[in-house]
Amino acid sequence: MTRTQNIVTHPLFGLLCLLIIWHISIVILTHYLPLARAFLPLNALTASVQLLGEESIWLHFFASFKRIFLGLLIAFFIGIPIGLIVGVSQAFERLTVGVFQFLRMISPLSWMPIAVMIFGIGDLPIIALIAFACVWSLIINTAQGVKNIDPAWLSLGKSMNATKSEQLRHIILPAVIGNILTGLRLSLGVAWIVLVPCEMLGVSSGLGYFILDTRDRLAYNELAAAIVFIGLSGWALDTIARYICKKFQAA
Repeated sequence: MTRTQNIVTHPLFGLLCLLIIWHISIVILTHYLPLARAFLPLNALTASVQLLGEESIWLHFFASFKRIFLGLLIAFFIGIPIGLIVGVSQAFERLTVGVFQFLRMISPLSWMPIAVMIFGIGDLPIIALIAFACVWSLIINTAQGVKNIDPAWLSLGKSMNATKSEQLRHIILPAVIGNILTGLRLSLGVAWIVLVPCEMLGVSSGLGYFILDTRDRLAYNELAAAIVFIGLSGWALDTIARYICKKFQAA
């Protein structure tokens, strides 16, 4: 690969292209909507640097992170067992495939009014919606991992009179750990996307609340900075998740 090709395919070059497209788009938009000037890359990035030095944005971040963590935890303890059962039992898979596909295709945001009716205002409906959004990636990836296990390993376990729990601990779970981690990474991305609109359910903290607050205060520089901060935070969390997946898969 030539030096030019290395530069063109470098991730930083992709980010540079994004900044250029972003700048051109906002410049065009300002002719029709002068307020859009606050969203110019330089203005947004400058406001983002200022925002990072404020304690309030980190309080909002950790409030959001707590909800994502709890939602993923619930999805993990529901999705992994179901995925294992789907993977080992064809009868259970036939029974549930239609139900799961139907529920998976419903946007988690569609359940927002029902979640508020059941759990009230606060963290609980947000956590429940995140768990609902994340559980499907875990079920699908875990089930697929079980199906990809070499049947010879399962036959070997049976020939050694291993119980079902021993097969689960020593054969199935070690074989599907990579799929589970991949499912968690995908779920993290889904959770981060669902989080912001879910935090518009009447809570007084979190990045979604901060977006609404900046809009209501007409603080468009802060709004642009918040959007950048959300993107950078999601990217950082995904990078950590990708690193953990690579470490486990290499082990």
